[in-house]
Amino acid sequence: MRISESSARSTSAGHLLEVRQVSRRFGGFVAVDNVTLNVDEGEILGIAGPNGAGKSTLFNLISGVPFGPTDGEILFDGVRIDKLAAHKIARLGMRRTFQAEQLFPSLSVSDNMAVANHYLGGRGRYKGDVETALETVGITRYRDDKAADIPLLAKKKLMIASALVSKPRLLMLDEPAGGLNDEDQAELILLLRELQKGGLTLLIIEHVLSLIRDLAKRMIIMSSSEVLVEGTPDAVLADPRVMEAYLGKATA
Repeated sequence: MRISESSARSTSAGHLLEVRQVSRRFGGFVAVDNVTLNVDEGEILGIAGPNGAGKSTLFNLISGVPFGPTDGEILFDGVRIDKLAAHKIARLGMRRTFQAEQLFPSLSVSDNMAVANHYLGGRGRYKGDVETALETVGITRYRDDKAADIPLLAKKKLMIASALVSKPRLLMLDEPAGGLNDEDQAELILLLRELQKGGLTLLIIEHVLSLIRDLAKRMIIMSSSEVLVEGTPDAVLADPRVMEAYLGKATA
């Protein structure tokens, strides 16, 4: 479903993604509490924070997988999406990856791409872009290998390729560097820089703070389900509130 620009766009938009006072409650538990953030087209925005801060839940709310917000609004390119089904959000130009490798291990790399193609429209709609996506992330040599048998970096690249096949405008990556050694992290950073140069907007959750520092001009720290600090990576990481969020208050 593509909503017409005249009826769908917010006159006050100006951002590719707008998250406005978004919350998610599960009974008495608040997983995300009144979060507001914006992402401009072509930007890389990093999100970090201690475990349990609500980062991945925020991604769930934005993507609609597997649920949306309890309160607040989310707009993508001026279109309100917080009430849309996940597949409709994806087809508007937003894709995401997950912390764990969401792959079919017994299927080949090519077949994993075919599954992504089917989800995004099926009947070969993106068939011509599969090879391009594999080339873009640099894993064409693994085309016929089972996903279970390829290296960890290649698995992470396969998830990115599965998202790229639909040519999204915004790609949300949930801890893409998790488990990678320094060499693989450096290769991943180069790939993400190239994707940004190609016009892709990136929203990245990451515990590897050096990756965010290298890639993003702006980052957010979440703590206790809220946005704690926002700014440049250097300013944010020097903020004493960030150290306290990660390590706790010092005791006398």
